[in-house]
Parts: sequence; structure tokens; C-alpha cells
Amino acid sequence: MRSRNGLVRRAARIATAGICGLAVAGMTAWAALAIRYSDLPSARLLAMLFAAGTLLAFALLPRRGRTLVGFLAVFAVVLAWWLRIPASNDRDWQPEVAVLPSVTIDGERVTIHNIRNFDYRTETDFTPRWYDATFDLAQLESADLLASYWMGDAIAHIFVSFGFADGRHVAISVETRKERGESYSTLAGFFKQYELYYVVADERDLIRVRTNYRQPREDVYLYRAQIPRENVLRLFLDYVRRINELKDHPAFYNTLTTNCTTAVLVHTRVNPGSPPFSWKVLLSGYTPQYAYELGRLDTSLPFEKLRRRSRVNDRAQAADQDPEFSQRIRDGLPGMR
Repeated sequence: MRSRNGLVRRAARIATAGICGLAVAGMTAWAALAIRYSDLPSARLLAMLFAAGTLLAFALLPRRGRTLVGFLAVFAVVLAWWLRIPASNDRDWQPEVAVLPSVTIDGERVTIHNIRNFDYRTETDFTPRWYDATFDLAQLESADLLASYWMGDAIAHIFVSFGFADGRHVAISVETRKERGESYSTLAGFFKQYELYYVVADERDLIRVRTNYRQPREDVYLYRAQIPRENVLRLFLDYVRRINELKDHPAFYNTLTTNCTTAVLVHTRVNPGSPPFSWKVLLSGYTPQYAYELGRLDTSLPFEKLRRRSRVNDRAQAADQDPEFSQRIRDGLPGMR
């Protein structure tokens, strides 16, 4: 009996040590990456020193309990520092995200400031153009879900476009606000490396740059959301609220929690019966299929057939800079009304 109890206690100690070891390893990795992807001088060297120092402390110091307490104290300092890193609107931004959009509302009249409509010659060679436009909320009649693919079926960039009875459309895309010389890293996106940016754009910009100019060209699919007009209005106004909020209170993008797809899901919660979270939101390429399964897209066709018929690349390339671009890419698409 004593032998059995001893074995149980030994197994418990080993399990506890293993769990603590995994926790310390995870916390060390997180803290090192938080330091690495920061604006601290010699951030990479500091991250390596932190990780190496932690490893040596646990390997060489005889009193593991005190070492653990010391590690937790240092980790708490790193965490407190990281949580206090502020987002900013005052940086040397890349031209695509240099100007913040904003919206003013006067009764039923909505004026959107700084709608992006770049004149592209290539993806990187363009003339920046921004304009203001006034819309009548009484004419807001549709919301479309767009998915842009560039690396297989599992990952896509998800954004929305709102349509008005006069034929105009405003596309809104949640993206990273990168500085000049900065490139996107999925890992860096976990660690406050990029500010959050809502691109408010003419469809001739936001769709056409993907279908006509990016190399390799992305595959863009456009689906009409099958939701009541009052839900479209609430969704649009919630986007407006967030756009104006970011103008005065910048926030960070996060690869997992605050990205192009999770933002759409969060905005839909302004409506009753909003969809629950699904793994198809994390694997964003399956978001249109998820919306279809919820009955939010045209279900008169099997999803694969709907998907094939919703690809707009050929239409976008043919329409190019036509002022009727939005109408031409929708001509003949399923679910349009």
C-alpha cells in the first residue's frame, strides 16, 4: 500500500513539474516574442537574452521554487509593459493606409470622408486618390460578402460592400495599417506590430487591385447577403461607429482575434440572431460556406455551384475603370435583387 501511495505521489510530482515546465516554456516564448516584435532598441538581442537567461536560471539555480517566483515576477513586468504599449495614428504610413476615413451623419444623410480610389498602373505603382461622397440611408438596400483567395481554399481575405439604390457601392475592408518599409508577418500580428485600419473604398479600388493588378492575381468571389434591409442598416451603422472610433482611439490589429474575418463576425452581432463562432471563421476561406449554411447567402443553388458562379475576376478585368464597374461585376450573379 505504501509503495502504491509513493508511486502515486511521485507520478503527481512528475505531472505537476511537467505542467509547470510547459507553462514556463509557453510564457517564456510569449515574452521573448513580445520583446522581439517591439520597438525596443536591439529588440532581437533582448529577446534572445531573455529566453537564454530563463533557460539558464532554471538549469543552474538550485532552488527551483525561488527561481519560479523570480521568473513570474519578471514575466509580470514584461506583461505589464506590453499591455501598456499604445496604438497610434501618428506614424509614417504606407500610402495605401495613409489617410483615415471618417463619417458624418446628418439625419438620413451620411457623408463618408476619404473613400479610397487609387489609379493603379501596377499593384505598387499608383496615383493616390481619395474622395468624399454623401449617401442617403433611406437608399441603403444591400450588403455583399466578398472573399479574396491567393493561397488555396482555406485562407481568404474577407470584406463587405454596401449597395445603395442609386447604384453606388462602398466597400469596407479590415486590414493592417503598415508603416513604410514594413511587411506583413502573421506571427508579428499577434504582438501589437500593426495598427487596425478600415479601408473604405470604391470597388474599382478594393476589388480591382486584387483581380487586375496583384501578382499573382487573387480570385475574388462576391455573394449577396440574404438579410433584411433593417439588418443591413444596423450593420452599416456599426461599421460607421467603429470607423469613427478608430479616428480618435487607434487600436491594434491581431492575427487571431481582430482580423478581417473576426471583425465581420463582431459587426454582425449588432443584429438579432447573429451567428455563433465557428472554426470556419478562423479558416477564413470557409467563411462564405459558413454563411451559406446559416442561410445568409442564396441557398437556391448548391454551395459549390453558387461559389463557381460568384467569381468576378473575368467581369472585373473586362470592366476595369468603367464607372459602371459595380453593376457590371454583379450582372448575372446569383441572389442579386
